[in-house]
Amino acid sequence: MKALSIRQPWCHHILHSGKDVENRDWPTRFRGDVLMHASLSVEEDRDFIRTHDLPLGGIVGIVEIVDCVTAMDSRWFFGRYGFVLRNPRPIELIPCKGALGFFNVPAHVAQMVEAHLS
Repeated sequence: MKALSIRQPWCHHILHSGKDVENRDWPTRFRGDVLMHASLSVEEDRDFIRTHDLPLGGIVGIVEIVDCVTAMDSRWFFGRYGFVLRNPRPIELIPCKGALGFFNVPAHVAQMVEAHLS
């Protein structure tokens, strides 16, 4: 299973606030479901993260990447490239170490995700 590390509160906004694009400095040809990893490092909105007790350091959901664009009519788009997102599905935090770019999760994490989806 592929995963992508995303800082909070962006994971939260993808899963709960309609954020429909993930901004990156690099393009991707990947299409399909990807696990969302909430990284340990966070964006500057630390008060929002503390107030909402957002999870860090693990898999928090699944989202489908359907396109990669350089322009988009979305209030969330501000990057050089945007991974267009659809069908976000939150799951309870599954602790997991992240990595840069897309990465494969360990087998035991993949099993826990599959068990959660069953």
